[in-house]
Amino acid sequence: DLLEKNCVYGNTKHEVHVYVEVFTNSPFLVCMDLAGSQGEVIDPKYLWVGPDGKNLEGQRHVNLTETGKLMLTGFKESMSGAYTCTFSHKIIKTTAPEEKEMVEAYKFMVYAYREAAHAYRVFARFTTKECELEANSHFFEELKKILNNIISDLLCHITKASYKCHPVRSLNQGLQHELFVTFQVNPFAPGWEETCHQVPYKCEEVTNRRVQEARDRVGQFFSQQTYVLKHRFQTPPAIHYLDNSFSVARLDSCQPGFGRNNLTSQHCASCCVACEPGTYSPNNDVTCQACPRVQEYGARSC
Repeated sequence: DLLEKNCVYGNTKHEVHVYVEVFTNSPFLVCMDLAGSQGEVIDPKYLWVGPDGKNLEGQRHVNLTETGKLMLTGFKESMSGAYTCTFSHKIIKTTAPEEKEMVEAYKFMVYAYREAAHAYRVFARFTTKECELEANSHFFEELKKILNNIISDLLCHITKASYKCHPVRSLNQGLQHELFVTFQVNPFAPGWEETCHQVPYKCEEVTNRRVQEARDRVGQFFSQQTYVLKHRFQTPPAIHYLDNSFSVARLDSCQPGFGRNNLTSQHCASCCVACEPGTYSPNNDVTCQACPRVQEYGARSC
C-alpha cells in the first residue's frame, strides 16, 4: 500500500533501503515513520542531509515538500548513498506548563540500479568420426564464424565458446564420438554502447530485445541443421549436428559500474546495483571488484 502511494517511510530503529532505477525519480522519502504520519504534529521541522553531508534544501535534482518529504529527480548512480533526515517537533500537554521538544533521526540508504541485461548460454552436440581429428577444431572455428555472421547486425556476438570430444555409448547407436559444444550469445559486441547513448533510459530494454532476437536466430540455425540432414544428404557428413541436442539457458549480466553483492542487493536480488565505494566494475560481470581508492558509487575503473 505504501508503494502505491509512492512513499517510503522512515524507521528510527534501522536504516531503510530504497532502490531507484537510473534516470527516474525516487519515491517520496518521508521524514517520519508510518505511525507518526497518521497523527497531529506540532511545530514540525525537517533537515535533510545528503551523502556528502550537506543540506539538501535548494539543491538541484531535489524536490522537498513542506511536510518533510524528499524526492530525488533524474537519479544517477553518483547520487547513491545515505540520506538522513532530522525531524523535530513539540509535544504540548494541557496538564503541564512546559513544552517538550522531540528530535528523531531517519536514515535512508538509496541505491541506483539498472535492470539486468541478458545473455544466453547455448549447448549443442555434433557427431564426429574420431576425437583426435584435426577437422574437429576447423569445424568449430567455422561454426563460430557462421553464428557470428548470423547475429552481427544485432550488435551481438559469440563469446566463451569451447568444445570437448567424448566417446558416447547408446543403445541405438552403439559407440560414437561426439563434440560437446558450448558458447554464449552476448549482447555487448563492439558498438553496443552507442545504441544505449541514444536511448539511455531504455538501454536494458533495447539490449534484451536484441539478444533475444539473436538467441532465436541461433536456435533457428540449429533447427535448420536437422532439416538439411534429413532432406539434402543421403549420407551425413563426417561431422554433423545431433538432433534435439540444442538447449539454451539465460544468464544475467550488469552494465559497467553496476553489480550485485549481499549488502547492496539484499532487498533487490534481481537488480544490478551501482558498485559501492571501494569497488568498481569495468565490464559486464555481475560482481563488483575491490578497489580501495574508489570513493564514489558506480565506478567503472580503479
